[in-house]
Amino acid sequence: MIRLKNDDEINQIRDVCHITADMFNELIPLVKEGMSTKDVDDLFKNYIVSHGGIPAWYSEDFPGAICISINEEVIHGIPSKKRIIKNGDLVSIDVGINKNGFISDTTHSLLIGNVKPEVKKLQKITEECLKAGIEACVVGNRISDIANAVYSLADKNGYGVVYDYCGHGVGLDVHEDPSIPNCPFRGANPRIQAGMVLAIEPMINLGTADVETLGDDWTVVTADGKVSCHEEHTVAVFKDHTEILTSLNYK
Repeated sequence: MIRLKNDDEINQIRDVCHITADMFNELIPLVKEGMSTKDVDDLFKNYIVSHGGIPAWYSEDFPGAICISINEEVIHGIPSKKRIIKNGDLVSIDVGINKNGFISDTTHSLLIGNVKPEVKKLQKITEECLKAGIEACVVGNRISDIANAVYSLADKNGYGVVYDYCGHGVGLDVHEDPSIPNCPFRGANPRIQAGMVLAIEPMINLGTADVETLGDDWTVVTADGKVSCHEEHTVAVFKDHTEILTSLNYK
């Protein structure tokens, strides 16, 4: 069931999304080569708690405050003292904050040091895919319009678009209806309505679209071992516009 949010609910979701944006603005410059992914998890956890929230992933029984995925890891990378960030890595940081029952969800992929040109391009195109998906997220369109906007741009550039995982409703729970694929699909395809709060999140691979889950039952990796990029924003749909609640430039 799709849960449309009223103005008061959107205001409170917006507040926690702005905390999330402020967190990324403050902490992104601190993520460096030589840090462990557990070090990064601690940074984000401390920020979340100090601002009156709890990591939203805790409600999913995830063993960390954030998901931090490197290179071939698509999503759900578990923070570890043994996983060290290296020069040339693409590091995706997926964070949600639950504050007073209102939830944000956003992901940014960072380029560490001297990154290969093909990885820089992948990150740039993934950001553009996210922008295209958000532009298609307007009242009267359907969820498929978002999916097709993401897919067409990624496919035109020769990338694999992850089809096993997708975006979703968010705001009062971590994962709500509707599902928002990043590729053409069959099945439920609701119209976009005012009051929807959605997490749009392209997951784009340098190679194949196929993915596998590691033995930890969380970490999803590309089947061919090539780099993947993940970008995500929480947006709120209004009658006459769509607002990016987690924009790093909201002020």
